[in-house]
Amino acid sequence: MKRNKLFTYLRVLRVNQWIKNLVVFIAIIFSGQLFNLDLLVKTFQGFFIFCLLSSTSYVLNDIIDYPFDKKHAFKKNRPIAAGEISLPEASFILFVSTLVSLILALFFSLPFFFLSLFFILLHFLYSLFLKKHPVIDIFTISLSFSIRAYAGVIITGYHIPIWMMLTVFFMSLFMATVKRHAELVSHGREARASLYRYNEHFLDFLTYSAATSTIMSYSFYTYFEKLPPTKSIFGEYFSANFPDLEARKLLMITIPLVVYGITRYAQMLYEKYEGERPEKLITTDIPLVITILLWGAILISLIYVI
Repeated sequence: MKRNKLFTYLRVLRVNQWIKNLVVFIAIIFSGQLFNLDLLVKTFQGFFIFCLLSSTSYVLNDIIDYPFDKKHAFKKNRPIAAGEISLPEASFILFVSTLVSLILALFFSLPFFFLSLFFILLHFLYSLFLKKHPVIDIFTISLSFSIRAYAGVIITGYHIPIWMMLTVFFMSLFMATVKRHAELVSHGREARASLYRYNEHFLDFLTYSAATSTIMSYSFYTYFEKLPPTKSIFGEYFSANFPDLEARKLLMITIPLVVYGITRYAQMLYEKYEGERPEKLITTDIPLVITILLWGAILISLIYVI
């Protein structure tokens, strides 16, 4: 019984969506400091704090949407909507998770605390007001991912280039737009308040725009930015035999993978109307998983091996 209750608490905290907070690791990966143990431990700490912050926003959102979630196709199975956790119990979890996450952020560092405070206030505003307004709702989601990326900047001290920050923003905008499109097609405008001001043609436009902007931003990043200076495994060999290697802009070879990944994600929307649960799609669709792993392997090799 206790084990079932613990599982219910983990569900209300939406631990399965903590994968979104991996954005925090962008700074340490692209800075060439991935194997700096001190920074790596701090990044994991920051990742965990943002997981708690995210869970706080999910609990608040489920409390507010409780009456609507009970009528939704799969949201009705969420612990609060299903009656597995009472509203007073959920409110207590909200209070504790908010308090613990902010205390941990304060002990981490003052700048990290202020960023965490801004993050949680943004999500509170989103749950209470902003999600009811079209365009503003998806831009708020994109901003929250940019905040996660900037948390990595505070942790590592590495300045993420503007083109990478724009890539994060537009990629999350693309995924949020795909989610709205899937919700509209699958459940109609009753699924959420902002959908009354959306239609398929407008969401198609936003999807194309966000996808194009993501590809352009990432392409500019790979062209204009140099690989970080690292003591790579075969660095001396390649430097001696290929002195112009740095000028070859090797990161650009990952562009086709990014284009395919975005195309595949869009395909899942227009063929199967998936995309309503992005965390599930990017971990269960085999072609997409292979693309992400291959992109990551090539990226790590270019930064830390060659």
